[in-house]
Amino acid sequence: MDHRAPNPRADRLKALALELAVLAGHLVLYPSGMVTERHRLPPGPDTSPRTAGTAPDTPDTPETPETRDNGQVSPDPRDNGGISADSGPRPVVLLHGFVDNRSVFVVLRRALARAGRGRDRVESLAYSPLTCDLRTAAALLARQVTDLLARSGHTEVDLVGHSLGGLIARYYVQRLGGDTRVRTLVMLGTPHAGTTFGSLADAHPLVRQMRPGSEVLRELARPAPGCRTRFVSLWSDLDEVMVPVETARLDHPDLIVRNVRVGGIGHLALPVHPSVAAEVLRALADGEADPAPGTGPGPETGTGTGTSDGASDAPPDEDASAA
Repeated sequence: MDHRAPNPRADRLKALALELAVLAGHLVLYPSGMVTERHRLPPGPDTSPRTAGTAPDTPDTPETPETRDNGQVSPDPRDNGGISADSGPRPVVLLHGFVDNRSVFVVLRRALARAGRGRDRVESLAYSPLTCDLRTAAALLARQVTDLLARSGHTEVDLVGHSLGGLIARYYVQRLGGDTRVRTLVMLGTPHAGTTFGSLADAHPLVRQMRPGSEVLRELARPAPGCRTRFVSLWSDLDEVMVPVETARLDHPDLIVRNVRVGGIGHLALPVHPSVAAEVLRALADGEADPAPGTGPGPETGTGTGTSDGASDAPPDEDASAA
């Protein structure tokens, strides 16, 4: 057994070296993430091919994913009485952070594929780096989830967001009714209480929305009774972008939350580290079980705000520190 005393300086240097390596690799992959992603999920119930130049049997009936060739409307797969067109694993939507793109999730995508969620089960939200309002990106996410459910036949999706991407997903779930369509939301290094990092970047509206006390964060702090989605927030004690680091812990009395501390990992490394990928897979697998109605946060969730000495009125965070 290793009985060496903790060495905070060595841990920080190790994390910094990893951050620099991740940054170098990401710069190489970044151009690939700028290419428009092709959606590969199967179509809805109507998969019968049409002959070119042949009109539909019922031209007066609008053709939708829920409309058959005979003009009759099939049950909506989101209805309890409807039969899902696809009984496989729930689709996953990935949301990148500020001025980033989907290439940041290349390692996580491989982990999801090994767990049975291959290229036809995972897609990314491609919001523009020129977006000036988090709520605009959340509305875009709402449209993509609606389209994804129509294409896949599923009733729910899972979301994974890094940094700003986690806030966008939270806004969709809490403020735009997304909790009816999202089973589990996993957030990596997300500034739930705002971060003071990078004051020189305040010229960008999205950065201002990530500041403590911003209008968007005040909206997210409002009551959210009955919210159905599970929230899992992974935060690191060496996340240099989250200032203070505890801001990446989610504390909300109405939400079903599990906070997980991941030690020894910086902000950029969160989406690519194996221990984080394992926690994401665990969170998505845990989401298969339905919570008891109206139970709210329970013994296995952490919703309290930790103090500087680690004290908290809530159950302690789970620890998934990197080796």
